[in-house]
Amino acid sequence: MAANPEIGPLVVSVVQMRRRHVRSVLRIEQQVYPRPWSMSLFLSELALRSTRAYFVARVGRDVVGYGGLMMSADDAHITTIAVDPRWHRNHIGMRLLLVLAREAIERDARSLTLEVRLSNRAAQDLYRRFGFAPVGVRKNYYAETNEDALVMWAHEIRSPAYAELLDGLERGVRGETIVEEPKRW
Repeated sequence: MAANPEIGPLVVSVVQMRRRHVRSVLRIEQQVYPRPWSMSLFLSELALRSTRAYFVARVGRDVVGYGGLMMSADDAHITTIAVDPRWHRNHIGMRLLLVLAREAIERDARSLTLEVRLSNRAAQDLYRRFGFAPVGVRKNYYAETNEDALVMWAHEIRSPAYAELLDGLERGVRGETIVEEPKRW
């Protein structure tokens, strides 16, 4: 069910993840991760509203991606991000990262951080576009595959230069993104 360019520009809605989205999120989770998160883990994360923010990307009624953010002091950590493989190459991950970065800024974060598999070059390239730079490696971080994680950080995310970066990335996204304002913690 990949996007069909003949139909017209893609419209993607990014909304706050709710309990009703978790089954669709789990379907994607099981496709993309060797050791997927459980329903109870997602539900416990959703309950931590003051320190967590989770979003889903939808095309029509279908959930096509999701991402999450955890606040820790003045840093924001991207806990998870995934896109249904059928929807790759439609800027779904880009849209989710834009929302996550802006949510981190709204919550007064100064920096963003994440871990990514060393083998996942496509994701690393996307993160670099958002100003993330490698700062180290966590050995065997992904225990299920004994794979190392590249630790990446983006600093000074509240600066005018970072706002310009996000605006430029957003202008490069094909189609339309409708972002529902999340309910504030």
